Amino acid sequence: MEFRNTMAKATSYFKKHIAFTSLVHAIGGIGIGILIASPVVGIHPVRWGIALLVISLLGHLYAWFA
Repeated sequence: MEFRNTMAKATSYFKKHIAFTSLVHAIGGIGIGILIASPVVGIHPVRWGIALLVISLLGHLYAWFA
């Protein structure tokens, strides 16, 4: 029951802050895209992909605890 309340809180925050929602999900999408394309390019983009995913995760955690 408590998990649903915290998820509702994060969803409520994302509904009120549309630009923040778009930014967090765009950064996460770019990070996933870099990780998918990294076998073609090399090892260096993996760092950027992971960094962008961590930033996206931190944005989700901020919405969850805000």
